[in-house]
Amino acid sequence: MSQTLSASTLVWVPLAPLAGSIIAGVLGTKFGGNRIGRNASHSITILGVLVAFLLSVSTLLSVLQDGARFNETLYTWMQVGSIKMEIGFLVDGLTAMMMCVVTFVSLMVHLYTIGYMHEDEGYNRFFSYISLFTFSMLMLVMSNNLLQLFFGWEAVGLVSYLLIGFWFNKPTAIFANMKAFLVNRVGDFGFILGIGLIVAFAGTLNYAEVFAKSEALHAMVFPGTQWELLTVTCICLFIGAMGKSAQFPLHVWLPDSMEGPTPISALIHAATMVTAGIFMVSRMSPLFELSDTALNFVLVIGSITALFMGFLGIIQNDIKRVVAYSTLSQLGYMTVALGASAYSVAVFHLMTHAFFKALLFLGAGSVIMGVHHNQDIRWMGGLRKYMPITWITSLVGSLALIGTPFFAGFYSKDSIIDVVSESHLPAAGFASFAVLAGVFVTAFYSFRMYFLVFHGKERFDQNPDAHHDDHHAHDDHGHGHGHALVPHESPWVVWVPLVLLAIPSVIIGYLTIEPMLFGDFFKGAIFVDLERHAGMEELAKAFHGPTEMALHALTSLPLWLAIAGVASSYYMYMINPALPAAIKRNVMPIFNLLENKYYMDWINENILARGARALGTGLWKGGDQAIIDGAIVNGSWKLVAWIAGGARKLQTGYLYHYALVMMMGIFVLMTYFVWLK
Repeated sequence: MSQTLSASTLVWVPLAPLAGSIIAGVLGTKFGGNRIGRNASHSITILGVLVAFLLSVSTLLSVLQDGARFNETLYTWMQVGSIKMEIGFLVDGLTAMMMCVVTFVSLMVHLYTIGYMHEDEGYNRFFSYISLFTFSMLMLVMSNNLLQLFFGWEAVGLVSYLLIGFWFNKPTAIFANMKAFLVNRVGDFGFILGIGLIVAFAGTLNYAEVFAKSEALHAMVFPGTQWELLTVTCICLFIGAMGKSAQFPLHVWLPDSMEGPTPISALIHAATMVTAGIFMVSRMSPLFELSDTALNFVLVIGSITALFMGFLGIIQNDIKRVVAYSTLSQLGYMTVALGASAYSVAVFHLMTHAFFKALLFLGAGSVIMGVHHNQDIRWMGGLRKYMPITWITSLVGSLALIGTPFFAGFYSKDSIIDVVSESHLPAAGFASFAVLAGVFVTAFYSFRMYFLVFHGKERFDQNPDAHHDDHHAHDDHGHGHGHALVPHESPWVVWVPLVLLAIPSVIIGYLTIEPMLFGDFFKGAIFVDLERHAGMEELAKAFHGPTEMALHALTSLPLWLAIAGVASSYYMYMINPALPAAIKRNVMPIFNLLENKYYMDWINENILARGARALGTGLWKGGDQAIIDGAIVNGSWKLVAWIAGGARKLQTGYLYHYALVMMMGIFVLMTYFVWLK
């Protein structure tokens, strides 16, 4: 059987969504004269993503069954000296898995969008954007060089900016997309510095060539310091991941991005774009493995994000923001796994998380539609009997999220907890505590939301803002603006994607843990130095199959912490609902700290932003105006004018002035010589 993949086939994986995006974006909008309607726009874009998904599945099967690989340059853009700027594909187990995850989740979101956005004026534009995002993400994961990686990296950031601010007449959406754009620029500055260091010292942008020189890079020091070059490079690359994958302190953009339509929350800010940083670090594993300092840095940042972002989820009342902070926490778990050199575990959790988190976001959108665009979970309750499909699929997503045995999230989340406990890095102790404590916190806020939305007393008729909508253009997407606000199940185009996402949320972990973590699935894609970082080896020794792992978990601490979290939320919000208010009154300083999100926004706006503005103003007025314009440019001609003005006064043209000067000169000379004698 063939051991290679066809370039002519692979190229259509990103190009099919791009073609759909261009057709819908040009012919389906005012820009192209609105030549095609809504049905044509969503049909063309869905077809493009469906083609990409089917080709991705075919590629994955070839990788699994035939061991097929692909690493070729398709086009050379330019060559500067010895550095080639190319477009090419690298397809191995890591890439093939990411291709399937991106295209499947994107396909579900495209179908869901038909129901969720069907009354929106920007319907065709929205489909164009999400297809363009799919193209950008595929170019990122399929790249075989750092230039194309950076192109995809920036492209997903651009499309994210467009989608967060999709309702551009809504001030909060405009603020949110600008915030996301600026925070990601901070991270991307570090990312491009890391790429620049690689190009400067390795002399190439190609992954394989860079990795071949990793030992030589390891022996170098950063110029003018005693720092290891690879440590500086890896930390710079990870700063890029901190921005894109929303790690502390560059996490502040993601919760505000919920101002965009719900489908993009599932596609971009849960399942794909925010995992780009996790994918990048995994792809760069041959470099990160050579720097324990960089791995410790990754481990600490991931631990802080996993635990402290989970705390913020406890006090949220907006249903989408609860899921958003859950995303932040789970991204922290993935980052912790990266720091523990368990790259395959991080990517495994990336995959399982993509399914159940997309399910939770789309489920939240279905709830929002069902209760006529109220997003406050305090004004829901008892929706189980009104929205049975949304209820059961949301329950499946919540069980997967908290790590219930046999569900997808259990296998990946418990693997992270186990592998961190086996790490010998200095930061492993704090990381182990953070991921264990995070189990209780995750279970608590997840089922707090679940109980308040689907169980207990019906409160939707008490909502003081019953016609609240999450966008500017219209009310209720056409649902019930003129009748009693009785909850209702969403249309089939909304609940079918929920069902299709619920299936892998249950079974995908059980089916794939062995080949992905302990088999050859990532062979050649991920590198781990088992002599220095033996966590994966210890994890493999303790693994005896997915069934045994789930049964063993029945007596493990993580499961009991999860049960305690669920039980606590049930008691506090179903049995004794007065207790949360009493706790809040007694710990008001802590509540205020959480309510203000650790004051990170205040610090950014009042210290960092004002400091940067003051610095810029000082450089402008002191440097540009005073020194450059005032002293150098204007000062030079003023000096010449002053000298010329003085010299001009000496040249009067009168003979008696010149005679007087000559006499004074003779007098000075005579006095000088007499004085010398």
